Amino acid sequence: MLKYFVENKEIGWAQQFKVACMLGPQISDEGEVSTVSGFEAIMHFFAMPWKVLFSIVPPRHIWGGWLAFGIALSLIGIVTAVIEQVATLLGCTIGLKTAVTGITIVALGTSLPDTFASKTAAQNSPNADSAVGNVTGSNSVNVFLGMGLPWCIATIYWHFNRPGEPYSVPAGNLSFSVMLFLLTSLVTFLILGLRRCFVGGELGGKGCARPFTAFLLVCLWLTYITGCTLAAYEVIPIP
Repeated sequence: MLKYFVENKEIGWAQQFKVACMLGPQISDEGEVSTVSGFEAIMHFFAMPWKVLFSIVPPRHIWGGWLAFGIALSLIGIVTAVIEQVATLLGCTIGLKTAVTGITIVALGTSLPDTFASKTAAQNSPNADSAVGNVTGSNSVNVFLGMGLPWCIATIYWHFNRPGEPYSVPAGNLSFSVMLFLLTSLVTFLILGLRRCFVGGELGGKGCARPFTAFLLVCLWLTYITGCTLAAYEVIPIP
């Protein structure tokens, strides 16, 4: 069985469901076999329903990968919608405001796939282009497409159903959130630039370079979350 998966990496569509339920030794690209730990077995048990669900995505060799891209994108949209609804209900239950729920629970749920994708890209790519580009690209899609497309659709709908009436959406705490996000993003790019000068690359490094950079970036994220939360609960006055 192990030899089969080494020699036949392009498995069939039906075989994907079997692989999603299987738990066995992992095989690297060099053919090295590693045993399964207890933690990996527990994580496989909890992740198995999601693995089976995403086995619906066909293999990439079908239709040149376009079918897999379309179905995967649809499944991501469905899962994102479920996460949004569950997070909203959880926020209402524990008394969190919608703005705070959006930048914490919903943001974590929708950004974790990007995080793992960047982690994989950083491990497998010879440079940091794929990892950093994935993060900046996904956020660009969130801002320009995720916000622009719904507003455009709503504007068109309003124009044809209520002609002559102006359509506007109050910003609320959005302006403060965007400004704080831009400031923390600029600091992040400054950190990456300094790493290129002193460490030799945006990712990696020897000694304390990696944990110290991770600590700084986590502090920036906590700063953004804390500032937006205080603004949402009117602890910080917003003009």
